[in-house]
Amino acid sequence: MKTTLPAVAFVVALSLTAVAADSKVPASQHSAGNPSVIVKGFKDSPSPLPPALCNPCLFYSGDLNPTDPNAAGMSDENTLLIIGGSSTYGAVNIPVAATVYGIVYNVQASAAFDPLQASYDVRTGVSEGNGGASIASGTGSIQVSATGRNFLGLYEYTIAVSLSAPLALGPGEYWFNATPECLNTLDGSCNVFRQFASNTTQEANNLHGSWQPVHEMFLNSSFFGFTWANWCDSSLGFNNAQCAGLSFGLRGQE
Repeated sequence: MKTTLPAVAFVVALSLTAVAADSKVPASQHSAGNPSVIVKGFKDSPSPLPPALCNPCLFYSGDLNPTDPNAAGMSDENTLLIIGGSSTYGAVNIPVAATVYGIVYNVQASAAFDPLQASYDVRTGVSEGNGGASIASGTGSIQVSATGRNFLGLYEYTIAVSLSAPLALGPGEYWFNATPECLNTLDGSCNVFRQFASNTTQEANNLHGSWQPVHEMFLNSSFFGFTWANWCDSSLGFNNAQCAGLSFGLRGQE
């Protein structure tokens, strides 16, 4: 649900949408996309290959495809650029009892993560305009590994943060977020640092990819004026394929 109405939209090489009028900073990076693509429920890959940092890996939704016209990046950042706690959440329908140890995100970043840490949050009951209830949150150190992919000029990295304690979950739908930081006042790059969570369109290399429900990604950002807004909200400028799935994973086991 959008809580502030003013926005500025302009195009250079990207479609810049959901922009706070006083900042002229885009909430996402993406091209125009192909809105004719039909989005169906995600399927499990016959040959899963999750990132090495997803270990042990309970779930991985799949890779970003930078060559897909529906590829996108969504604000997921906490920086000295005054973009504090702008977070994108992804959902998982876990069909069995499981224990989660950590969260893995694929993010596109314009500079180094400094310090090497991220906040994390696990929630239930999220819906449009409603953040539900947090059942685990905190801040932890992160491991970082380059994926080798580049999207619209930004390199992509896999980041992994461990929860402070293992989280036992029963079958059900949960929303997860990990938001890395760039808050070192002695690091000039943190003043211009941008970071976007990757989407996944073909779910390549996924593990239990069918656990991710389509169209259940949410942006919670006071900076951009969105309170638990579904990324399929028309005001965010995505088509149905761009807002279908988040590229992320869970460290854990059944």
